[in-house]
Amino acid sequence: MNASPAEIVQAAARLVHQGARLDMSALAAELGISRTTLFRRVGNREDLLGEAMWLLSERTLRSASRRWREANGDAVRDADGGLRCLWVMARYRASIAGHEGVRMLLDEEPVAAIRVLTDPAGRVQPRVIAAYVDLLTADVDAGGFVPAVDVETLAYAVVRLGETFLYSDVLASRAPDLAALGTLVGRLVDRGL
Repeated sequence: MNASPAEIVQAAARLVHQGARLDMSALAAELGISRTTLFRRVGNREDLLGEAMWLLSERTLRSASRRWREANGDAVRDADGGLRCLWVMARYRASIAGHEGVRMLLDEEPVAAIRVLTDPAGRVQPRVIAAYVDLLTADVDAGGFVPAVDVETLAYAVVRLGETFLYSDVLASRAPDLAALGTLVGRLVDRGL
């Protein structure tokens, strides 16, 4: 087998999703390539872990957006006045918080997990911020709301606040509180709540 970088990332994402440890030697053997080829195609373990986490994140964001469209079409607000971007972000956070593979990674490798998930120069955080910029911009463009600051700054603030609450058990020995996070993000994004 001559596994492409995309196939390697998919295999790594599958392992993370299943809650299995990402072992580069075992993955290379499973894919029928050498460790050297694996590293050449996808970088080191943290690079691959970051790509796998982003793939899972991207799928989760797409799924949440699709569920919004199924329930609300192209509307920017639901029947209760809830803003589309906030709804999608909340579903994303809930999925991450309840994902067994992510929780196992945070429990078993907290330092590496936090580095991979929150590094501003890494594979995950900048992409989540960019995805949030897109969500916020779509709602601004549709006339759904007027943010207090530019969407790039707002997306950054929402992601960093989310990380603080989502990973609070690792960062501050405090249980994650998604309800409080949702309230804070709602106030930050949609001042009219």
